[in-house]
Formats: sequence, structure tokens, C-alpha cells
Amino acid sequence: MNKTLIALAILSTAAHADEGMWMPQQLPQVAKQLKAAGLKLDPSKLTQLTEFPMGAIVSLGGCSASFVSPQGLVATNHHCVYNSVAHNSTPQNDLLANGFLAKNFADEVPATPGTRIFVTKEVVDVTAKIITPEVARLNGKKRSDAIEKNQKAMVAECEKDEGHRCTVSAYYGSLEYYKIKQLEIRDVRLVHAPPAGVGKFGGDTDNWMWPRHTGDYGFYRAYVSKDGKAADFSKDNVPYVPKHVLKLAKEGVKEGDFIMVAGYPGRTNRHRLPSEVDFTFGWNYPQFVKASGDNLAIIAAETKDNKDSALKYAGQVANINNYYKNRQGMLDSYAGSDFLARKTKEHEELKAWVNSDAKRKAEYAAGIAQVEELIAKRDANVKREFELSYSQPRLLNTARTLYRLANETQKPDVERKAGYQERDLKRIEASVAALVRNYDEKVDKALVLHHLAKYAAMPKAERNANWDAAIGIVDGMDAAALKAAVDKLYAGSKLGDAAERKAWLGKKPADFQASNDSFIKAAVAMYEVAMKEEAEEEELAGSLQQAYSSYMKAKIAYMKTKGQAVYPDANSTLRVTFGKIAGRPWGTADGTAWTAFTTVKGVAAKATGEGEFNAPKAQLDAIKNKDFGKYVDPVLKSVPVNYLATLDITGGNSGSAALNAKGEFIGLAFDGTLDSIISDWDFNNANTRDIQVDLRYMLWNMKHVDKADNLLKEMGAE
Repeated sequence: MNKTLIALAILSTAAHADEGMWMPQQLPQVAKQLKAAGLKLDPSKLTQLTEFPMGAIVSLGGCSASFVSPQGLVATNHHCVYNSVAHNSTPQNDLLANGFLAKNFADEVPATPGTRIFVTKEVVDVTAKIITPEVARLNGKKRSDAIEKNQKAMVAECEKDEGHRCTVSAYYGSLEYYKIKQLEIRDVRLVHAPPAGVGKFGGDTDNWMWPRHTGDYGFYRAYVSKDGKAADFSKDNVPYVPKHVLKLAKEGVKEGDFIMVAGYPGRTNRHRLPSEVDFTFGWNYPQFVKASGDNLAIIAAETKDNKDSALKYAGQVANINNYYKNRQGMLDSYAGSDFLARKTKEHEELKAWVNSDAKRKAEYAAGIAQVEELIAKRDANVKREFELSYSQPRLLNTARTLYRLANETQKPDVERKAGYQERDLKRIEASVAALVRNYDEKVDKALVLHHLAKYAAMPKAERNANWDAAIGIVDGMDAAALKAAVDKLYAGSKLGDAAERKAWLGKKPADFQASNDSFIKAAVAMYEVAMKEEAEEEELAGSLQQAYSSYMKAKIAYMKTKGQAVYPDANSTLRVTFGKIAGRPWGTADGTAWTAFTTVKGVAAKATGEGEFNAPKAQLDAIKNKDFGKYVDPVLKSVPVNYLATLDITGGNSGSAALNAKGEFIGLAFDGTLDSIISDWDFNNANTRDIQVDLRYMLWNMKHVDKADNLLKEMGAE
């Protein structure tokens, strides 16, 4: 790919400063926009991932975070530490409700098994080493296998540096590849989380809404061995000493101020084709919303009289609720919009441009036609497998993972499937261990039965024969027969016992094949056919990957002729977005304006003393007494809680550090507004707003409510 082409597209004057999740190495190319927006740092400094401030930005593998003290203290969102709080909660000691504060290192508790802190050390363009001339000539599964082989070889070489996790990520529809090297910190401990009445104030009612009054913050600490290397949990480990930490801003922010966020956004879909838009909003998201609503109702019914089960599923419920409201919000924004019509028009214009020139037609036309055909095939597969994906018992999935691991470990490490190599063993072990505090058979069985009934009602030709045989599903099966088959499946397994699950780690394929455990037997019975199905999926994926690359090459060239920017969709790698702190003159459908800030006055106004608005009494007393200390805003005459900004973020950005013009810490990004979350697909520069928790609210609550003086001193806030 011509890198100059991308650079020119990025430099386009048509680009809005607020739009774009920029790779750090691209920032010098938008230096004029950054400076015009108010950045006081040298933009080239932001490309140096081991220097300030980027050296302080870390990933949690699903959320973002940052170092805020020289002793490895990490600031992120409350909802990013939520599972760890739930994991350490019991009915007798409900940390979710009451909050958690370690007054010293000894009081800190291990996070959920598998929790990681990833510190980025290096990002290198390796496209030429992944898409070699030999690979470029391949098609389908042979192509994807060759790419995976090159990726695994590169990762293996990179990870010879012990304690590091390396990935080779695709950009621009697999047109480019970058190697990313990260220190993988495995000993992560929970340090502080405010009560749910602060960290989750407003709950699902206020989620994705404005005005907002949520103290969505929490703290982890990174630990390493005494020689400074990544290590498993040990009482002898010591806090990690990061090379750089973020400095807390001494001055509060105000509307119109420059703001940037650095983090690890998950996925955006702005380069998708019209057919993908139509399928997603016409079928996939509606089905997802319906299934999510069903699951929430089932979990609520099955846990209502069991506090321990409710705690086990608290993290899952929060996650489902988040995406349930997110997808419904996207559907609401999509309804009645001209998004599909615009996408279709743009795509037709692209094809017309390609076909208007013989050279362009020869280079791009076949790829565009092929990508449309392959997308249709992929979407048909998604439809067929949808209910099946919701119908599988958790322990059966665990058994399938363990048996796959047993088979993969018979091969040399370099030949194993990605996800089952030596580098993945600790992740798998942690996932198996975590079931102790996030699984309940009664709840799981109710979920499975609900979706399995829908699946069993499908015509036989649309069902998966391999699955049917393993579970015992036949045509015309009534509810009683289905329940009996499921009950038998669960009753015939011992995998509900933590020690039993752990014992299967490291066993040989023959051990699985000789087992009479029902879940193990089902996993073995399904294996061979599942491998054939996986090969077929990889054939499709390899062809689609190649066609998408051709499509993106054409789109970048076409958009350049229009003077428009083309930045890569988010892919869970480090990005920077920048803009202004700003309200919105038209906030809601009735025309009510949105102010840029909310304050603790709104907390008191919303507090009901129960449910989602159960603010702690100590906090309400401090608000009533105007015990604001130095954290009061001189204009607002109160403590600011949340603020809006014109930033381009998405899932994965949760916990991202918000920085001012000098690169100082001013809060944490944690949400978007409901009418702008469709920006994952269709960015609207006028409407889009994201939500941050104000640093002043974090510090005020820690000082005047939770009495976290030890952490305030550690962060230099005292």
C-alpha cells in the first residue's frame, strides 16, 4: 500500500479535529489541527510511546487505564473494575454496595483471575513481512493460514523477551499490519472502588444519557517481581514502577478547553459496505436486543431470591445491559435516518469512479464485487448460527476449550491454533478459575433452555446436525423432552466442581476420549465436525480479508480525490482523539439545551435512597453542608461531576485518561450519549458528545466521603 496516499488523505483539510481515532504515529500529520484546537505539547512527543504522556497509558484488555503514581497505581472506570469488586464480594461483605478501599498495600486484594495490565512498549509497521509476495498470490484459507503463520512467527520472536505480550494487528481492512509489543503485568490488585451509589449512580436508567451524575472511577495496582519483571501473584511481589505517570491537573477545566483522550477503542465500522449496514440494523441488532432483553429477564428471575447468585452474575448483567441499551440506541438513531441511503449513494459513486477508468477498473472492480458477494455469504452464516450461539451451556464451552487445548498441545507450539499456544495457557487457566464466582448452574440452565427451545424449533435443514447429535435434539421435540435432555446433560457432568475443572487442564486427548462425563463426551463427539466447520469459516474469512483489502485500497484512493480523510477503524489498539469540552445547544428532542457540566447538586436532586439512585448518606451530607473544600468550581459554585466533550470514542475507551492541553490528567472518559453512539458506524460531527467524570469529583469524593487520604497523597493531590 502507498503510505503517501494514506498520509495525504489524513492531512486533508476536510477532516474535523473532533473526528478520528488517530494512531499516535499519525499525530504529526495532523499537527496543525492539534495546535489549532489548543494543544500546548509538541505533537511529535505524542508519538513516543515510552515517553510522557503516552508512556503512562495502558490497556486492561477491554478497557483503558493510566498510571497515576510512581507506585503502579492505575486509574480507570468503576465499570472496568466492577467484575473484580464482584469477585471479592460475598453476601456478608457486599463490596459492590459498600465500596472498597485499601488503606495500605497489604489490604489490596487480587483482581478477577485473568486481569491484566498491558503497557505498550513498541509499535512497528510489519506489513511487508506479513503480506509477502508469496502470500499476496494466495487465496482463501491458504492466504489466511499463511498470514497467521507469519503473525505467529513474529509474535514468538517478539515474546522471547519474557513477560511481554505481542500482537500483530490489521488496519484498513487488513491492508496494513503493525506489530505491538506490550509488557503483560499479571499480578493486578484492586485498590479502591467507590460504592455503587457513586460509581454506578443512575445505573441502567442513566446509562448513555445526559445529564449524568456518575462517579465512574476505580483503581488497580500493578505488581511485579522484585527484579521488576512480570510475574504471577505472590505476596513477595512489589508495586510496578512505571517510567512515566500522569500528573493531576491543578486547575479545573471549563467549557471550550482543549481535551484529548488516549486509550484503546474496540471496534468501529465506518468503512463498512451498504449491505453490512442493512444487515446489521435490519436484522442483527434487533435480534441481539431481543436476546439480551430475554437474558436479563431470565437472570433477574433466577437470582431474585439468591444474593450469592446475583453477585456472581452482577458483572454479566452490567455488561448485557450496557450493550442492550447501546444497540437499542443505535437502532433508534438509525430509524428514519438517511444513513443507508447515503452509504448506498457513496458506494455507487465509488464504483462509478472505479469503472470510469480502465486502469482503476482492472485494479479494483473485481475486489469490490467479490467483497459484496462474500459479505452476503457471511451474513447468511450469522443468521443460521444466531440462536445456536446463545444455546450452549457454559460448562460445555469450557469442556470444548479444554479438549481443543489437549489436541493442540500435541503439536509443536508454532503449529498450534492461535489462542491455544503456550502464551495462552495462563489466560485459559484464569478463565476456568473465574467460573467459581461467575457461574451458577440454575441460572445457566434457564438461559440455555430458553434459547435451545427457539433453536430446536428451527427447520432441521437450518440446524447444526453435529450439535443436535451431541445434545440429543430431534424434530418435534416438546418442551418436556428438551428439558429432560438438558437436565441429563448437566446431571452427567462433574465440571460444576472447581477442582474437577482444574484437573482437566493438561490432560491428554485420550483422557477426554475415555471420559464418561456428559459435557466432556459431548465436546469429544463434536470435535471433528467442528474442525471441518472451522476450516470452511477460515476459507471464507481468508477470501473476505483479501477482497476487503482491495476494497479499502480503492476507497482510500477515491476519498483522496475528494479531499477527505481516511483513518483506520478502531481495532483495540492505542489511539488518540481530541476536541473541545462543549455542551450542545439542542440537547434533547424537545430542544432543551445540554450544559457542558453537571454538579453534585444533581446527585442530591436525583437521590432516592434506593435502587439505582442510592447515593451514600455521607456523600449527601457533604453535599447538603456544601463541604466542597478546594474542589468547588468558581463559576458553577459546586463540585462538577461529569462533563461533555466533542471526542470520537467507542467501547474499549472506557477508563481512558482525559488530558488537557499540557497533557495533565483531568478525568476519565466513560460513556457516550445515546443519540451519538451510532457514530461507531456513522460519525456526526455536530451531534457527537462523549462523557467524562471530572477529576475534581473523583478527588472530592475520595477526600470528603471515602477518606482515601492515602491514595490522594500518593497521587500528589494533597
